[in-house]
Amino acid sequence: MTSKTDENDSLSADAGGKTQVKINLRKIPLLAQLSDEEMGMVKKELRIKRYMRRETLIQKGSPGDTLLFLLLGKLQVIDITDDGRMVSLRTLSEGEFFGEISVIRNTPRSASVVALSDVLVALLPSSLAMHLFTNSPPVARHMLQSLAAKIQMDSQFRSLLGISSISKRVYSFLELMKETKPGNLEVIENLPTHQDIANMINTSRETVTRAMVVLVQQGIVQKDLHRLIIRKPEALQELAGNRPPC
Repeated sequence: MTSKTDENDSLSADAGGKTQVKINLRKIPLLAQLSDEEMGMVKKELRIKRYMRRETLIQKGSPGDTLLFLLLGKLQVIDITDDGRMVSLRTLSEGEFFGEISVIRNTPRSASVVALSDVLVALLPSSLAMHLFTNSPPVARHMLQSLAAKIQMDSQFRSLLGISSISKRVYSFLELMKETKPGNLEVIENLPTHQDIANMINTSRETVTRAMVVLVQQGIVQKDLHRLIIRKPEALQELAGNRPPC
């Protein structure tokens, strides 16, 4: 029987200076349904590391010998094109895991990961990660769902990059990133910077800024700290070309 509140499911970690934070491992979706025995194995092998803002956690081509979990902060997955441009592939939020493809295939990392803020990361050796993937049905199910979602997202991004109108590309990106919260409120949490968005959709920061100004001026979106609230979802859909004008 799995205990959701057992103190044994938590780890203390150094968050910088003299600050200590307690990490409940069952708050990590991939680990939430582990048995007590499996959780004990994870706690024994898990290593916590702290990285500063702009520091590189993973270098493309490095060995894929760990599965990583983002405990605190925000990360960016990037790649470098043949002509030397940095392309942002996606951002990662707290609770997400990454590096699973290299672990599963036993291949070098296919992209780099950099810290967008000070972060805490947990590293699990690939051998134990593979043991969980193959012997824990809840972990395997969550992994398959995550991989399917990433494949779908990558497919949608490829379609997005084929849009000739740059403004529509920005609006379509926002459509793709939005989430529906309780009360049917549509938001984009942890909104990437204009430069990050530009890198992702292959345009300039100035173009993204101009498109965002239009949305704010028309009352279609509202900025709220690190999230974007979509006040007029139908209007955003129309600008993105996802529905005909009324």
